[in-house]
Amino acid sequence: MPRRFCLVLVKPSHYDDDGYVIQWLRSPIPSNSLASLYGLAKDCAERRIFGDDVSIDIHAFDETNTRIRPDRIATMIEEAGAGMVMLTGVQSNQFPRALDLAKPLRARGIQVGIGGFHVSGVLAMLNGIDADLDRAKAMGVSLFAGEAEGRLEETLSDAYAGTLKPLYNYMDDLPGIEGTPIPLMAAERAQRTAGRTTSFDAGRGCPYQCSFCTIINVQGRKSRRRSPDDIEHIVRVNYAQGLRSFFITDDNFARNKDWEAILDRIIYLREVEKFNLGFIIQVDTLCHKLPNFVEKAARAGVRRVFIGLENINPDNLLGAKKRQNKITEYRTMLLAWKKAGVITYAGYILGFPGDTYDSIMHDIDVIKRELPVDLLEFFYLTPLPGSEDHLKLKRVGAWLDPDLNKYDLNHICTPHPKMSREEWDRAYKDAWQRYYTIEHIETILRRVASTKANASNALFLISWFTGSINIEHIHPLEGGFMRRRYRRDRRPGMPIEPAWLFYPKHYCSVVSRLVRWTVLYLKLRRIYLRIKKDPQRYAYTDLAMTPVQDDELETHELFNSGAAQAYVARAKHIKDAQDGHAHEPAVAAE
Repeated sequence: MPRRFCLVLVKPSHYDDDGYVIQWLRSPIPSNSLASLYGLAKDCAERRIFGDDVSIDIHAFDETNTRIRPDRIATMIEEAGAGMVMLTGVQSNQFPRALDLAKPLRARGIQVGIGGFHVSGVLAMLNGIDADLDRAKAMGVSLFAGEAEGRLEETLSDAYAGTLKPLYNYMDDLPGIEGTPIPLMAAERAQRTAGRTTSFDAGRGCPYQCSFCTIINVQGRKSRRRSPDDIEHIVRVNYAQGLRSFFITDDNFARNKDWEAILDRIIYLREVEKFNLGFIIQVDTLCHKLPNFVEKAARAGVRRVFIGLENINPDNLLGAKKRQNKITEYRTMLLAWKKAGVITYAGYILGFPGDTYDSIMHDIDVIKRELPVDLLEFFYLTPLPGSEDHLKLKRVGAWLDPDLNKYDLNHICTPHPKMSREEWDRAYKDAWQRYYTIEHIETILRRVASTKANASNALFLISWFTGSINIEHIHPLEGGFMRRRYRRDRRPGMPIEPAWLFYPKHYCSVVSRLVRWTVLYLKLRRIYLRIKKDPQRYAYTDLAMTPVQDDELETHELFNSGAAQAYVARAKHIKDAQDGHAHEPAVAAE
């Protein structure tokens, strides 16, 4: 039997509209799936699961910042005498690329497994019926549904014996994660992300029922958590290898029942042991109602927070089962984060059934004027495999784009009931331009500066967002620093360009984009410096920054629509009933 087992973990990227792999010198968001699997694999190696005389060599790669060469990976495994490739954390839009990486590996006889949200979501909602899963099975790829804690050893043992099963389905048995091996990313891998950022999950699962979400159907609606001891251990281990910036990947950290104990541990590390730590978290729109949550998050070093705002139309939110979003709380919540000096991102979905081009443009104008959100990210309403929306459309036989590569929230994948494809596409593109005008960028920076928050960080983020859309023509969440393209890494079926055409075009494009990036940054930096030198910058205010008042239903256009007024009336009726002030029906005078 071989004395060495080579395990290669790969987080695939996906293709752009020209068929090239989306890849950067520095990518923005680290993969928690990759970090989690690396930590579990490292534990297996340390426990010598194949025996004391067999070592496990682990290699982890994120394709968003590393070129993947299947031929070289195959050679590594062949030289070791045994091994396998695990394509991990594969989302629906990454599945075609995952299969394209698997194909040459399988041709060399290399064992390959694919796990992640697409496999798990399709198993959970569609009983595994999916053309792309069928392609994987036909290639001899093993599929893994569910989570790997407590299960990875079985998969690796089967691979060591050369007896991988076609399917490992653990969707009906989601594991506890307290005390399990921690997510870990080697420092040299984390250095390939912007800001040397790494990631971990403090918990999994979400209690809400949003119809467009896959989290609840893949990770469940019951919260499973790491302990505060686990989180402290994660932070200390990563800090020891020079990593100080973390993305906590919980879909909603505010619903982690141990949030306060976790934040208290991190506050201790920052304030007593003087750890220089920074965090990005994701929360819901009611997080501010948790006593001390916003204040302690800021003390723990939360510098940026992503909020699932999604929409300002109550009918749209109700139709998507996002009942936890209360438009009457939006300003209170955002002002709380403003007061804490934390930069806010908000996701905003375009294409709910009631949306039209005009209504979308109107709502963006209202947000700019009345909500103190810093960065707004736009997405198409997309029926992701694994979501309730996708299942419903499947059941009624609606048209769904067969190309999974487009299920990245940045492409139209199904018709809209009111807008033509052209109108919906125009609404998406115009939304970015309408929000990120020079005038509104200055407003955002003035709002940030007035609260003594990190305006230079806001400048960087706004530059990143506007440049990603206008220069790279890519969504900011898929953006990065210095785009890489490799001539032969093009999607199968699209022609490989000749060297004499590809390289001059590519390098001219790189230079052109760098010049445009520089011009953009200097233009926005001039605005930033003007604000920084303004002695009245702390006195700045506008409608969005004013404290919440009792008369906002009359003074803010956010509440002017029929849907908003009906929502407010319902909310008031419910509150009156809860307070014991419900009115008796009027009786006609005799």
